[in-house]
Amino acid sequence: MKKYFAVSVLAASIFAVTGCQEEKAETTAAAQVALETAEQQQAYAIGASVSRYIATTLEQQKELGLELDNALVLKGMEDGLGGEVSMSEEEIQSTLKALDEKLAGLVQAKAEADAAAAKAESEKFLADNAAREGVTVTESGLQFEVLSDAEGDKPSAADTVTVHYKGTLTDGTPFDSSYDRGEPATFPLNRVIPGWTEGVQLMSKGAKYKFFIPSELGYGESGAGSIPPNSVLVFEVELIDIEKADAPAEETPAS
Repeated sequence: MKKYFAVSVLAASIFAVTGCQEEKAETTAAAQVALETAEQQQAYAIGASVSRYIATTLEQQKELGLELDNALVLKGMEDGLGGEVSMSEEEIQSTLKALDEKLAGLVQAKAEADAAAAKAESEKFLADNAAREGVTVTESGLQFEVLSDAEGDKPSAADTVTVHYKGTLTDGTPFDSSYDRGEPATFPLNRVIPGWTEGVQLMSKGAKYKFFIPSELGYGESGAGSIPPNSVLVFEVELIDIEKADAPAEETPAS
């Protein structure tokens, strides 16, 4: 944390100074740089690499509401290189620690605000979707729509199923698809998210359903990978096969 934020502040200051120049100035400067030796190329590569990192860092800091005095940051850099720093090492470390804590607090506050907004949006989506014709809501809150039905046995939670599926967020953003991978998925039904475990048990082999899974039956407040916290998951699922769990062996009566 400490090194990351110290570097981010340093990068931000460099970007703030160089970013004030026009594109013409940047082009001219690039043309004037001598990159003939390995050492010159290495030095220039360090600056170029840092500058690319800077743009992202500055944008993130602004989104969090943190703005530093870039002139003072640059002055600190110059003093550090010149060996005449106006703060003691102890003061520098305690200041950077306070900065780390401030940034961590801002990040946490933004995450909580984003999660609350996502929860409200998800609740509205589910309420609107539940009112659509053809959508059924179970006791747990799972919503489903029958795209094509079938007759026959349904799996239990202990069974292994083979399915084709496509998963998206409510805005249509895809996050997983067995169709894209070109082969169905096979897994024990009791080892997936609760919305899947419950929903697929409603299906017979050959059926295709569309599930709308509340976050409580999905990945909840933590999210997963590209799935944000408190997200409703939309899955189109085609049940291809059911492998029944082995029945428990009958006990042999004691002789």
